[in-house]
Amino acid sequence: MDNILAPRFIDPVAARKHLEALRWPNGAECPHCNLIDATPLKGKKHREGVYQCNNCREQFTVTVGTVFERSKVPLNKWLLCNHLLVSSKKGISAHQIHRMLGVTYKTAWFMCHRLREAMKPSDNGPMGGTDKFVEVDETFVGGSRSNQKVRTVAPKKAVVCLVERGGHARSFHVANVNASNIRPLIVTHVDRSSHLRTDGAPFYKNVGREFATHGAIDHRFEYVRGDTHSNTVENFFSIFKRGVIGTYHHMSECHLHRYTAEFDFRYNTRADTDTVRADKALIGIAGKRLTYRRTNALAA
Repeated sequence: MDNILAPRFIDPVAARKHLEALRWPNGAECPHCNLIDATPLKGKKHREGVYQCNNCREQFTVTVGTVFERSKVPLNKWLLCNHLLVSSKKGISAHQIHRMLGVTYKTAWFMCHRLREAMKPSDNGPMGGTDKFVEVDETFVGGSRSNQKVRTVAPKKAVVCLVERGGHARSFHVANVNASNIRPLIVTHVDRSSHLRTDGAPFYKNVGREFATHGAIDHRFEYVRGDTHSNTVENFFSIFKRGVIGTYHHMSECHLHRYTAEFDFRYNTRADTDTVRADKALIGIAGKRLTYRRTNALAA
């Protein structure tokens, strides 16, 4: 396990150099023209880490064009927040980040959402393939909340997950669980030559005919029948639900897709060490800038 007191988590300069090594293995790449031909500016008027492109003459740093751009939070705190988020199996709350990093709760909340944005996969090619099994299932988060005097009912939010056995998972928030919403997700993200495995819900019946085979298991009577089961996707949901109930408690519907991206990312990198997983998350920060105004407007 990586030591959270590593230099990159304490020193902003070490953090910058670590990020540069990850993003620019062949040298500083200009985010404006995408050419690797830049000169570091070392004059007294320039802060450390500023480069000037020799082609377009624009100045830039390693955070330009990333989710870290224009952030006033020191880069070492960003890297520590990222490490804590990806190494916590059931997630880590913004309140805990706020206490550990010494930033405000508002800042910690926004940092976590920016990092979840970076965890979204850039490769959306079809899952499965010949001789591959893909399981599909749905679950619901939220619902009634009560105390001694007041009982309020929050609408449940549906999440559909596709998991390739021995492979990756992809989760999606859907407004309603029905055939018209489920089918487009499955046929878009799963190769038609795959073997589809689901539970006995009727809306999987027709879409199942579009794949190599479709096996459905009725949980009222059995859980496994040969290679027909949905245990893999159920295992994914067990971790996801523990994160909802034990860590986050509530997930806003407008941000649910970022939470699912977070749990997908940790599941898909489950074989990696915490250090490797954290570095993979940092590689995904480019081209996914998220502003607080945009994030807050979605929640309004």
